[in-house]
Amino acid sequence: MECNELNFFAKYKYIIGIDEAGRGPLAGPVFVCAFCCDYEDYKNLLSYKELTDSKKLNEKKREKLYSGFKHQFKYSIKSASNIEIDKLNILKATLKKMEEALNSFNEEILSNSIVLVDGNKPLNIPYPQKTIVKGDLKCKVIAAASIMAKVSRDLFMLEMDKIYPQYNFKKHKGYPTKEHKELIKKFGLSPIHRKSFKYF
Repeated sequence: MECNELNFFAKYKYIIGIDEAGRGPLAGPVFVCAFCCDYEDYKNLLSYKELTDSKKLNEKKREKLYSGFKHQFKYSIKSASNIEIDKLNILKATLKKMEEALNSFNEEILSNSIVLVDGNKPLNIPYPQKTIVKGDLKCKVIAAASIMAKVSRDLFMLEMDKIYPQYNFKKHKGYPTKEHKELIKKFGLSPIHRKSFKYF
């Protein structure tokens, strides 16, 4: 981790990390998480030695971290449906939901926070922020946000698999795998597929 978040606590009471899961899939929503830590929370977060970008962890490790974080930390999760994504485009839908997730926190938290956003696109917010490319690899709070978003989205796609079993969403979670594309060719698009995305 290259992002020394402890330095931020000299100036701010809280750090909020924001990340998304599901920008690349052909089906389903994009999920975002805003994950908030004060100094004591952050020390707790450091005790999770396996914490890194959600894409670098297997499903079992992600779910274990998710279960640990769920009742121990402050966070907010929002999602944009495939319909919203088609209407706004994936980037705008993601940024909109990041702002909504952030604004779920109360003013006392927000006015005493720095916001660390994964990627290079700043949010339209009146609070101090820092964009960090590959932030989920460099910052613990962004890595935690990435895990909360990823597991939340995976759980949603498991529910969608029950409704649309022919697409095998439980396996690929809507990502553009060879199998998924073949199933789209066979069955056409489901109501949760993103019509604005290129398929073949």
